[in-house]
Amino acid sequence: MAAPALVALAHGSRDPRSAATVTKLVTEARAQRPDLRIEAAFLELSTPSFQTVVDRLVKAGHDEIVVVPLLLTDAFHAKVDVPSVVAAAMERHPGLKIQATSILGLEACFLQVLDERLRAALKANRVRELDALVLAAAGSSDPLANQSVARLARIWGAHHKLPVTAAYASAAPPATGEAVRAFRLQGRRHIAMASLFLAPGFLPDRAAELALEAGAVAVSEPLGAHPEVARTVLARYAVGAVELVPV
Repeated sequence: MAAPALVALAHGSRDPRSAATVTKLVTEARAQRPDLRIEAAFLELSTPSFQTVVDRLVKAGHDEIVVVPLLLTDAFHAKVDVPSVVAAAMERHPGLKIQATSILGLEACFLQVLDERLRAALKANRVRELDALVLAAAGSSDPLANQSVARLARIWGAHHKLPVTAAYASAAPPATGEAVRAFRLQGRRHIAMASLFLAPGFLPDRAAELALEAGAVAVSEPLGAHPEVARTVLARYAVGAVELVPV
């Protein structure tokens, strides 16, 4: 009996770098689990769509699919869009079993990835001193989603023994530029921004632009196709695959 297929379901973006990063992440996951059928799909703006990928898997003989939403916070897309496309796919293919897992989320191990990305940015900008950090995320109208980012920022700050402010690229204050300026008003001059985004795109670019304009000394790249992110995708899959097993 074949293992369920894994669909890594991202939101999608008009920026081609976003889809390219998701493709690289799937490639990394395949390298870690070559025994699995793993595909990338998108809710909107990028291709292939979720329905296209599901149709392809069904045609290939798969009757069980685990969907791992590549979302960092549990907001609208996770609560509405993912269940909607999953329900539509099962209606389209009677007998097909699809299990959507919990989102990728904000795992503590992602702080290691943030550190790695930030160290690379500091080295590229020849920065040797920091006295404050800004953790930039997409932002949401859901306050619980923003609170999860703020919680991770506090953990990160405690680890580095530095003040950290969570900032958002949309939907919630403060913006990254505001966060940097607030630190500068406190007399801090060596402020770096870490990008808590999965992939490049408009929002990460805007967050970086505002932070640099306000005086940030360095801005890191998004999490990207890091092995730790791929391992988290596979961990979510493992739970979803178990949940497909009849009781």
